[in-house]
This record gives sequence, structure tokens and C-alpha cells, in this order.
Amino acid sequence: MARRVPDESDFRARPGKRGSRPRTKQRPEHADAVTGFVTGVDRGRYTLLVGGGGQDQHVAAGEERTIVAMKARDIGRTRVVCGDRVDLVGDVSGDDGTLARIVRIQERSSVLRRTADDTDPYERVVVANADQLVIVTALADPEPRTRMIDRCVVAAYDAGMDVLLCLTKADLADPGPLRALYEPLGVSVVVTRRAPDGLAPDGWAIEPLDAVREALAGRTSVFVGHSGVGKSTLVNALVPDAQRATGHVNDVTGRGRHTSTSAVALRLPGGGWVIDTPGVRSFGLAHVQVDHLLHAFEDLDAVAAGCPRGCTHLDDAPDCALDEWVEASPDDETRAARAARLESFRRVLASRTGAA
Repeated sequence: MARRVPDESDFRARPGKRGSRPRTKQRPEHADAVTGFVTGVDRGRYTLLVGGGGQDQHVAAGEERTIVAMKARDIGRTRVVCGDRVDLVGDVSGDDGTLARIVRIQERSSVLRRTADDTDPYERVVVANADQLVIVTALADPEPRTRMIDRCVVAAYDAGMDVLLCLTKADLADPGPLRALYEPLGVSVVVTRRAPDGLAPDGWAIEPLDAVREALAGRTSVFVGHSGVGKSTLVNALVPDAQRATGHVNDVTGRGRHTSTSAVALRLPGGGWVIDTPGVRSFGLAHVQVDHLLHAFEDLDAVAAGCPRGCTHLDDAPDCALDEWVEASPDDETRAARAARLESFRRVLASRTGAA
């Protein structure tokens, strides 16, 4: 009789009722596991791409297959999220009615997290393995909320991600003030506007898209933003077969209605991935270490090495080396640039610490 190969059902992490020790510590190796790329999560079921490594841009879509999987009990409470690369066993044929098992989560290159508020100790993983955060913000209808943008910038820099600020509805307001506010932080900015188009499902088309496509090409980008800012409309314009639901802004509250209910990864024509997330109304930063934020600003980080121990780097911090750096500017132009950079940094720092 052939020897049975153990799987995760043979592993017991906790002692049984009759003993004080786990039944076994031998975990199955799953040497035959295949790699999948998580593109969607829905009530305990995970949609994945296998057969081409998921994010391999050199593999034609026809060589990949879509499968549905569930988590193996060995993973426990660890969340599997969009963007994860995981190891799968079981039926990975992708045939209707089949269900594979996720037995391992591969090491993540980046993790975008948020908390419910700044005092909540529980971290929520938004997406994994993205290298760019795209903050979609309407210039009007609804009005832009700079505190929310600041918090997203902090979370992205803490995760080691680049930041792209995508300003929509430039037909309604001037993008200049927001550009001036965020470009000193090293944030790239692209601007789009709505153009009437009777062929568009909601009566509008987005233009121009070339700059947005160029910024996203070959990268894994996660879109975040308030409901009603045009995030799903933008995704539909970038990925024609995405079919993400779109909504409208409430005339009374000025807020949009949640139309996207779950995160989903979509392949961009020409290469790259967009992960569209549900609209958010808060972005807690309880998990962010202030030192990690400072490391995202290499020039300021080097200067701050001369600060007194325990320096908060805020406006009221005594003997802060960052203020001395501005004062020591060789000319007025340099002074203005350094002052703008420091003011922007302190604004996002204040959003993390809760300072006024």
C-alpha cells in the first residue's frame, strides 16, 4: 500500500482534548504547490491567476487560468489580500466547481496598512506587493480633503511605496493650489478632466489619459480615494472591460455613495496592474512610526540627524536642526524651496501625530 503524503489537515497547532502536546509538529512541505496571484477576495473565497506567475508581464493572458481557492487552516487568521502571491495545492485546473487551497503566503515586498482611527491597535492590510499608491481626488464635487490626502501619503511612505496624486474633474476647479501643496513632498501629480461623451455609460469620458497610463505602465498601483471622486470611472477608462460600478455625489451631504464593495486587481492594457479599492472615509495611522516617515524624506532625514534626542520635528520643537537648515540657506530661492519642503513634511507629520 502506497504511503500517504501528509497535507495541512494532518497538522494540529493546538493540543487535543486528551493530551497536553500537539499531535504533530511536522508541517507538510507542499513541494508540488503552484504560485498564484490574488486578484479578488469575496467572503472567504479568493480569485487567483495561475500558470504565468500572475504578475509576469511576459506571459500572454491566454497561458494563464483563473481559479477559486480557500485558505487552508494552517494559515490561521493571517489575511490574504489582493496583490498577494501565494502557494496553492489541490485542484488548480480552473474548471467550474473546483476549489484549490492556499497553503502559504509568499514574502511580501510591500504592505499598505491602515487602522480605523489613530488609537485603534488593529491594523488592516489593504493590499500587498503594490509599488505605487494612486490617491484619486476630485478638485470639486466633492471638495478635496487635504487631511485625507496627507494621511494616504504617510501610509504610502511608511510602506515604502511611491505616491501619485491623480486630480480629477479639472473642468470644475483649478488644480494649481493642490499641485503646489504636494509636489514639494516629492509626490507626482497628474490631472484629468471630464469631457461630455454620449457613448460613456455615465455620460462622461475622462481626458487626457496618456499621462496617467504612462505613470501606471509596468507597475502595480493601488487606487484609493473618497467615494464620488471618480475613481471607478477612471479605472473603467483605463481598463475598458473592468465594468466597475460608478455612482454620483449626494447633493445634500457632498459625499459619494460606495459603489466598489471589494478590492480587485485588473490588468492594464500594455502591462501593469491596477488594484481598485472601495471608497474610504478614514485612514488611521496608529501603525506608523514617526521615524519611518522621516526616512521617506532623505534630505530631511540627513539633516534631522543633528537634532537633539527626542526631537519631535514639529513647529514648536526647540533647537530642531530642520529649522536651522532653512535659516542656513545660501540664497532666497533656496530658502523658499527648503521652507516649502519643511512645511509640507510637518503637515503630514502632524497628521500622523494628531498635532494641531
